[in-house]
Amino acid sequence: MLCSMINVCQRFNSIVDSYDRYQILTTLDLGDNKIEADGARHLADGLCHNTTLTKLHLGFNQVRDVGAQHLANGLRHNTALTTLNLQYNGIEAVGAQHLADGLRHNAALITLDLEGNKIGDVGVQHLADGLQDNTVIIILS
Repeated sequence: MLCSMINVCQRFNSIVDSYDRYQILTTLDLGDNKIEADGARHLADGLCHNTTLTKLHLGFNQVRDVGAQHLANGLRHNTALTTLNLQYNGIEAVGAQHLADGLRHNAALITLDLEGNKIGDVGVQHLADGLQDNTVIIILS
């Protein structure tokens, strides 16, 4: 199972780009699959080009700050994702800062779930700063 989930992360871009029928994928749940920063990078690359995925669940993985940076880069270019679940991913203040930077440039994300991460007061301040330029996000937990 782990092998297949790693393959999903590594091949997400080529699958979506190669097969038109996958262009209708709206929800992807990869929660609790041991996805780390490299897997998050592959997913973020896919987010840059995907216009149909609206919900991405990555809760209970090990994305951490570096993976959050990759996902933030994907958010900068994505126009479709409305819900991103990053519960319990070991994200701290630095990762929150990266996500805040991504939110500044994203006009689609409505819900960002960071429950169970240790972003602390500094991370909360970064997110608050990022939300000053983002009028779309409604739920931040």
